[in-house]
Amino acid sequence: MPVKVSVVIPVYNPGNYIEDCIASLLRQSLPPDEYEAIFVNDGSTDDTPARLDELAAEVENVKVIHQEASGWSGKPRNVGIAASQGEFVMFVDNDDYLGDEALERMYDYAVANGADVVVGKMAGKGRGVPVELFRRNHPRATVDNAPLIDSLTPHKMFRRAFLDRIGLRFPEGRRRLEDHVFVTEAYLRADNVSVLSDYVCYYHLKRDDASNAGFQRFDPVGYFRNLREALDVVEKYTEPGPTRDRLFRRWLRNEMVERMRGKRLLAAPEDYREQLFTEIRGVVVERFGPGVTAGLQPTQQVVAALIADGRLDDLVKFAEWEASVASKVEPDGVEWDKGVLRVGLSAELASRAAPMTFPSEGSAAPLTEPPASVEEAVDWVGAHSVAGFKRATVDLLLRERASSAQYFQPVEFTRERVPAEDGRVRLVLRGTVAVDPATAADGGPLGAGLWDVFVRVKLGGWTKQSRLGPVSLKGRTAADAGVAGGRVVLPYWTAKQGTLALDVDTAGERLELGRVTPGEVTVSGDRVEVPVPFHVPGDTPVLLRLTRGSGGASAKVPGILRPQGSAALLEAELPVADLTGAPWRVELSPAPDAPEPRFHPLPFALRAKAGTVEVVRPPRPAGGKRLVSRVRRLTGRLVARLRARGR
Repeated sequence: MPVKVSVVIPVYNPGNYIEDCIASLLRQSLPPDEYEAIFVNDGSTDDTPARLDELAAEVENVKVIHQEASGWSGKPRNVGIAASQGEFVMFVDNDDYLGDEALERMYDYAVANGADVVVGKMAGKGRGVPVELFRRNHPRATVDNAPLIDSLTPHKMFRRAFLDRIGLRFPEGRRRLEDHVFVTEAYLRADNVSVLSDYVCYYHLKRDDASNAGFQRFDPVGYFRNLREALDVVEKYTEPGPTRDRLFRRWLRNEMVERMRGKRLLAAPEDYREQLFTEIRGVVVERFGPGVTAGLQPTQQVVAALIADGRLDDLVKFAEWEASVASKVEPDGVEWDKGVLRVGLSAELASRAAPMTFPSEGSAAPLTEPPASVEEAVDWVGAHSVAGFKRATVDLLLRERASSAQYFQPVEFTRERVPAEDGRVRLVLRGTVAVDPATAADGGPLGAGLWDVFVRVKLGGWTKQSRLGPVSLKGRTAADAGVAGGRVVLPYWTAKQGTLALDVDTAGERLELGRVTPGEVTVSGDRVEVPVPFHVPGDTPVLLRLTRGSGGASAKVPGILRPQGSAALLEAELPVADLTGAPWRVELSPAPDAPEPRFHPLPFALRAKAGTVEVVRPPRPAGGKRLVSRVRRLTGRLVARLRARGR
């Protein structure tokens, strides 16, 4: 069988972090004879070389190449390309890992769309990844119709024949941004690039010790010398004009302006700040014309202008003002509606925790020259924020806590100008979000686990992302659990921060089934009816498990949850003839078709007598009785000692 994909993994002293990478490669849904994993050990001095040799001896489609340390990832990736036999080459870092179906999905997508490059959706665990690029699938993406340039890490799938045809390889040696040079040329010379956004293919991790190469302080002189090489690639394969300006803008924004603004600038030591400023200003003055800067957001335009004007002191003052700006997002109702969770919210910008105000009249006048003062810069940003309010947006994302995979949810919103003091206005976005558990994960159901709710606000030249909240009801439920899409979804406020989160198929006591009292349970003949605190969109099949005594015989009984006001009514037919002997404990599985269905105890038991069924207290397990007796004895001894001391 021809090899479809060669996975190349450069390796240098990853320690135990490589284990998740290895495990994800061995779990791939692509058959083992259709892909290979090539680990290129670049002079590791830990135990990794022996670990990889052991793995290669056990797993047929794993290869290991050992070489002397080269200083960076470029050479080991090139060595891996040379050794690869696959139709496509996929690059993975040794401390990251793949989704279980990543290789199969990305390969099939590449073949279906004739792609030379496939960009798979990424999730960042402790580190940033592109967001806008992965809003939807882009079968035929270009640097003009999609924000491809936002993703320049090498963690993509490349057609091997394409790399050979254009002679594309990574720059080698101890250097930075070798991936920018490689990926930018691939984007600009590929016949087609496809973006796969409906499945998380790549998990990009920050180590607990923050020892990833991307988190280390760099030498500004070398870094920006290497950055110029990426700009050279753009100049070589584009003509002067809007496309080139848009591509250049990516480096101006991400690698320069963002390092010179807000908390990031203020956190840099003063001597290092000055080194960065000197090198950044050199590139800005040398390479970027007015068309590059004009496309930035207003705050970014101010920073770029102050850089070009050589005003580091004013940059620091502007950063101090910007560092006070945050998004303020408040919930406005959480409720179920026909199987869909509807979340209301309002969002605006705040400065030093107070709502931010703006001039009542806006202005879109361009920044033709650097502002004369920081105060003038702030006024210009405020006027532009009002003028551009019609383009402000708000998005809601669900982020899985375990993996950091995140998914956009549909938001209907309005923009409101709210009068404030001194004739100024607040700019407020009000919206309602519809979360359908059956389709919330890019058309698929939410997986079991905890999901945090994030709100992404684009307003006034800022993009601010924060959790929804906080509220004072920390640790409390935000609404009853909903049984929808084959899942049990419980909205709740987190105990630590009071922000909204969803518990999918893992909640226990928080479902509050203990609120049911035996007096609410109705038995008529062989039929039992129980009101339970669940929302259901319609008649929903469930399963009851009846267990005799503290662990005897058991039986499973089908049931139905029917909508009843704001809650649900559980109905089931009981096998009366079988309910003999000790009382039978009752457990409910609200989503029996879930991948891992769970049963939750109900606070009553059933006992049959003379052909009728009565509701009784649930029997206490034998172990529980012993535990209660022991606690009582210990409590008695403690009370006696305290009384003795009191004498």
